[in-house]
Amino acid sequence: MKSNGNASANRSVPAATLSRDEPEAGKRSEPESIPNATLLARVLARENLQRALKQVRQNRGAPAIDGLTVDELTGYLRHHWPDIRAQLEAGTYCPQPVKRVEIPKPDGRKRLLGIPTVLDRFIQQAIAQVVQEQWEPHFHPRSYGFRPQRSAHQAVRQLQADIRDGKRRVVDLDLEAFFDRVNQDRLMSRLRRHLPDVVLLRLINRFLKAGVHVGNATEATTMGVPQGGPLSPVLANVVLDELDWELDRRGHRFARYADDCNIVVGSQRAGERVMASVTRFIASTLRLSVNANKSAIDRPWNRKFLGFTIASRGTRLKVADSAIDKLKHRVRELTRRTRGHRLTDIVAELRETLLGWKAYFGIAEVQSPLREIDKWLRRKLRCYTWKQWGRAGYRELRRRGVSVREAWNTSKSAHGPWRLSKTPALALALSARYFSGLGLPTLAAR
Repeated sequence: MKSNGNASANRSVPAATLSRDEPEAGKRSEPESIPNATLLARVLARENLQRALKQVRQNRGAPAIDGLTVDELTGYLRHHWPDIRAQLEAGTYCPQPVKRVEIPKPDGRKRLLGIPTVLDRFIQQAIAQVVQEQWEPHFHPRSYGFRPQRSAHQAVRQLQADIRDGKRRVVDLDLEAFFDRVNQDRLMSRLRRHLPDVVLLRLINRFLKAGVHVGNATEATTMGVPQGGPLSPVLANVVLDELDWELDRRGHRFARYADDCNIVVGSQRAGERVMASVTRFIASTLRLSVNANKSAIDRPWNRKFLGFTIASRGTRLKVADSAIDKLKHRVRELTRRTRGHRLTDIVAELRETLLGWKAYFGIAEVQSPLREIDKWLRRKLRCYTWKQWGRAGYRELRRRGVSVREAWNTSKSAHGPWRLSKTPALALALSARYFSGLGLPTLAAR
């Protein structure tokens, strides 16, 4: 029998798929109503498993080392779940090593992700839901990452509110290789505080030590929390919750989202004291390290937090330059001349990217950079279209209402497509209204 796989199907899962002993459809399973119910029993409760399976389906993801896909998981569970459940209850289930994947970062380095098998993702998700429920009441209110009813926007707004209260310096903490360097013994010790279930704790520990499959070999994982699995975010919050309450005890104002933490202070001198003392705490207590090259004490408008910064005049939210650069890089990829796609197809692809970007960055209060991006986007599309027209440029301009003189001067110009994309002729022929009609959204608020 395969002991692991990779997870989920588009069909609903019959009750028998998850357990022979679960209640029938329509009969709600309430773990709290079971006398002395263990936390593992809550993990294996039918309702919790169905939630986990639904989440794994939604997240999709690539197969791991066993090749099992998300769409194959339901059928796999239908045949093997009773045996897997028995292993989980007996404490003998062994997760498979995660598949190592390297994701390029903007600075040229690579982020190491570990992709669990789909079966392990399903089990991790079921565990994560119970761990979250147990720990959620105890997490600090200024922790915003990977928690229900909390978001990156709330973290940014919290930081903005603290700056508006007169705290005009930011201590920007960057934890060096956080997920790779978490001390597993300290993590397990922290988990015990609100997870009084030895069998469940042993299972979580096995996931931490499952190893990483690199090439044809498996490497041991004696430290860290592999990024890529559903358990990682909640375990990261358990580790860093200790930092949150220490900052609270010291009276600091801060906002934390996962391993991204900003503390606001009143002066440069205060910031230097805070940076030094918090760095010592992180090293001595959490056994982690602060990346001195990426951490700093500075004015808010010189730092970014979750893709945003604060405008140098006033305290309005502004999209960070690095976020704009990433968007432009994506637009350049979609509008490459060599793609040879129709303009309508290009706009459809851009629409998907831009709407997702706007959904996150739409809370920005400084609109001028967004208006500039809108202009730049239209210019990129005019450049793309002009290249596609080729020798038919004069005819296409005339057909769109450009005068004979302007059409002739533009089509016979020795300038390149990018220079010509800013001419009055192309602005008239391919107006903002024209692109709007094709479905191109604007990023700036109207």
